[in-house]
Amino acid sequence: MKWEQVRKQYPEQWVLVEAISAYSEKSIRYPDELSVISNFPDSTTAWKEYKKLHLSEPSREYYIFHTDINRLEVEEQKFIGVRRRLQCIKLT
Repeated sequence: MKWEQVRKQYPEQWVLVEAISAYSEKSIRYPDELSVISNFPDSTTAWKEYKKLHLSEPSREYYIFHTDINRLEVEEQKFIGVRRRLQCIKLT
């Protein structure tokens, strides 16, 4: 589904979508074809659902947008950090 179709179907709402296709240009991500997962009246509920989905499937491209937005542009940010290995220690 294109963004224009999403906006018509879910006016003035928050939507949680998965990008089926997208492209990047100059550090901007442009979601092209979208699949609507759910719609929400507020951003708080949308973020809670996003977090659940992202934790279960981090390789998929999920976004939350408000349908008042005319054009989708997402600034790409590089992950800079250290991943550490968690160790379990048994205390006796």
